[in-house]
Parts: sequence; structure tokens; C-alpha cells
Amino acid sequence: MKNLAVALVLVVGFTMAGCGSNNSASSTNVNGSWTAMLTDASGNPAFTFGTSLVANGDGTLTVSNLTFTTQSGCFVSGQTATGSFGLSGNFNGNTMGSFQFVVKSQNPAGNTLSLMGTVKGNTITGTWTLTGNLACEGSGSFTMTKA
Repeated sequence: MKNLAVALVLVVGFTMAGCGSNNSASSTNVNGSWTAMLTDASGNPAFTFGTSLVANGDGTLTVSNLTFTTQSGCFVSGQTATGSFGLSGNFNGNTMGSFQFVVKSQNPAGNTLSLMGTVKGNTITGTWTLTGNLACEGSGSFTMTKA
């Protein structure tokens, strides 16, 4: 009887440990190429860009290959971007959580595009604001999809 109780405790312990290990988010779900479409408050296209993202262990992002595909005097060349994910996962391996992304223009200097949204699987949705010179101000919503 004593051996049966010990065996039962071990089985329950291993089962719970296995469930817990599948509950963490995998950064590989967010790593890769993303395409963003930003619309203004009226739903009209404002900007589109593509980028590659890698989620670091501390929640920050490594951003590379940032390219605006719409013509804009707000982001001509030399943009820099930073961002972060606040991720969680579920038993199906789906990633979800918060997303922040900031693009700063170098040419012309002084424009800042800020995106705040929610990650759900391979899609990020939320709102954006653009501040800077008078011709480069606005806000709206965005959708990013992983390629």
C-alpha cells in the first residue's frame, strides 16, 4: 500500500510538471518577418512597412530590416526602431500579450511613430500615433501580420 501511494504521488508530480512546461511562451512564435498596415482615424491607408523582429529574453526586441513601403516625407531614410513584447502563452503554443514599438526618423529628424497593441498568435493589432513636424502628425489603428 505504501508503494502505491508513493507511485501515485510521483505520477501526479510528473503530470503537473509536464503541464507547467507547456504553459510558457516561446519567443520563436514572434521571431521573423512582419508586415504592418497603418490606417488613419477615418480608415484610410497611412503607412505600410516591413521589418524583422527577434524577441530577446528580457522582453525587448531586436529590430532589423525596417523598410517603409509607402512614400512619405516623414520617414525618408535612416529610421531606428525599438520595441518590446510582454508575452504569455497557453497550452496550444499560441502566443499572446502586449506589444510596443517606436520608430524614430533620422531624415528628416524629429518624427516619432509609436505603436501600442496586442499580440494574438501571428497578428498584432492596436493603435498608433505620429508626432513631429506639423506635416507628420496623426493617429489611427494598425495590423501587423507575420509572414
